[in-house]
Amino acid sequence: MSLETVSRRGLVLLGCGKMGSAMLAGWLGRGLAPEAVWVLDPHPSDWLQGLAEKGLHLNADLPDDPAIVLVAVKPQMMAEALPRLAPLGNGATLFLSVAAGTPIAFYEKTLGDRTPIIRAMPNTPAAVGRGITALTGNARASDTDLDLAETLLAAVGQTVRLEGEHQMDAVTAVSGSGPAYVFHLIETLAAAGEAEGLPAELAMTLAKATVAGAGHLAMEAEEGPAQLRVNVTSPGGTTAAALKVLMDPDSGFPALLKKAVKAAADRSRELAQ
Repeated sequence: MSLETVSRRGLVLLGCGKMGSAMLAGWLGRGLAPEAVWVLDPHPSDWLQGLAEKGLHLNADLPDDPAIVLVAVKPQMMAEALPRLAPLGNGATLFLSVAAGTPIAFYEKTLGDRTPIIRAMPNTPAAVGRGITALTGNARASDTDLDLAETLLAAVGQTVRLEGEHQMDAVTAVSGSGPAYVFHLIETLAAAGEAEGLPAELAMTLAKATVAGAGHLAMEAEEGPAQLRVNVTSPGGTTAAALKVLMDPDSGFPALLKKAVKAAADRSRELAQ
């Protein structure tokens, strides 16, 4: 299935909050016409209403055989919103879910087990085109379906394929929830700078730029993060003094992040029940 097929048969977006809007903006920026998009959202933004004036179908009757349905509603709204799309199940329409905590089995139960379904986990940097999305499909999802999903998701960043849905809870804990860990690092790094005498605004500017720059360097450099850490650490220097605290196996990052990621993964498993 190609993007031309999507343009011809149509794309349905169930829910268009921050993530759905980021994806839609990416697709429109890559040439998808508003006329090829149907959006179902009970509280459409001004931006969506503006697109409706340009041809996007907002809360209108759906096409009989859309190429793809992107499910982007909050998990707590899923049981109410998804059954409306049941008539599109067990056919040629591909369902692509970016809703956290909702397993493929739920979609198969609601839409029919002959429905091609792909579950994906993006993260919030998708809003600026720097996200990463992990995806996996059910037995009915073909390689062509996965290729199409990757093409669509590439509009907001990188994609990776999983071995199976059993890896999704760990992905949720690492990359799905991970941006919040980094944002908290920025908060606490800035606060630590303040404690050492920096003005609050300057400390925050330094913290943001340092984390953003280090992340970009980690993505672009040939060396791995461990070597990059060594490169910036002089024996007996200031960085070494800080890393002695941060790398403590009992109280530093290794113990804290392992505990935090496990807590997020455990909660993801609970939500899927």
